Amino acid sequence: MTSLRLTSLGAALALTVLAGAGAAHAAVPASVPAASATGQTSAPLAAASPASAAVPDFSDGYGLSVLREETQVHSPTDFTLTVTTPQLSGKHQIRILLPAAYDNTPGRRWPVTYFLHGGGGNVNDVAAAPALHSDSMITVVPDGGMKGWYADWLMQNTAEGKANWETFHLTQVVPFIDANLRTRADRAHRAVVGLSMGGYGSLHYAQARPDLFGHVAALSGGIDFGMWEVRGAVLATELNLAGAWCAASSSPGSGSGNYAGHGPYVDSDAIFGSPYPFFDADRVWKAVDPAAPVNLAKLSGTGITLYTGNNDLIDVHTATASHTVKARLDQLGIPSRLVDYGNGASLAPSCHGGHNYGCWAPAFADYVPRLEAAFAAAG
Repeated sequence: MTSLRLTSLGAALALTVLAGAGAAHAAVPASVPAASATGQTSAPLAAASPASAAVPDFSDGYGLSVLREETQVHSPTDFTLTVTTPQLSGKHQIRILLPAAYDNTPGRRWPVTYFLHGGGGNVNDVAAAPALHSDSMITVVPDGGMKGWYADWLMQNTAEGKANWETFHLTQVVPFIDANLRTRADRAHRAVVGLSMGGYGSLHYAQARPDLFGHVAALSGGIDFGMWEVRGAVLATELNLAGAWCAASSSPGSGSGNYAGHGPYVDSDAIFGSPYPFFDADRVWKAVDPAAPVNLAKLSGTGITLYTGNNDLIDVHTATASHTVKARLDQLGIPSRLVDYGNGASLAPSCHGGHNYGCWAPAFADYVPRLEAAFAAAG
């Protein structure tokens, strides 16, 4: 049958849904570093220098070609690679944060955490969460696209071009990092964490490849595709309507003019197909739904942590999604940890329970020491 795509009426509905829910974009209070040019909040970069001898020598492989002349060095333990791949159109960055002792302990191997940024963001957003630059692990931040949704898109001929984000991350970036850095290349020493759109990505990747990831954290994640509010957020990023929530959100910093949207318009069926639950048209949405019990069952033996506030028009819905996931994990007998910090008072002075780094930065400050301890306990 003909695919059910978003009509002009449907687009208006998605916009309305997003204004009350959008789980893909972020605002930031004044106490946290300023927003990046792409719209996702991030800390300002230190002046980048050309590639230097301090950066490990990366060899091409696993379908990735390194554009060495475009390497940016932010500090001796913080640099950004630019790569190309047949899986994606254009050039893409991978930011890498090394422990301070990486260079002077050549016999040591390190755990790795993959950080997945949110919608409208980029690899530089990691600077807004200093806890992720740890001296106990390597942190890798791969480009996830402004609206990639950590998926291999159903449509490969949109304005975005080739868009196989999941394949890029799981079958190219992970083995590429293991081949070029001194990593502990087992699931007990590998984590995937993300926020907002990246919260969906982290939980989905941990379910899709439990052989790779022994630890997962989702912060304010769009992690229940059974919720129309979350589906509406995905649709709005496809239609580049996601900036609309900035005018409606009660998050500190909203409406500040720092929102560049999510790139060019693409078909509303481009990523996961039709969202409508008629004649099984939404079968892809259901298949990749992180909250589906059949997918949650794949997390047995994985360390699972969820964080969310509930005090703005976005996180009130991520809280619902997070509590649903937690309840279903409990029913399955799978241990997990949920931190619902509500209005943020219990988390940090910078957090008011909204969808921003004022909450995410202290959430990571709480999470990373626990992750480091889990890595250490794994031997």
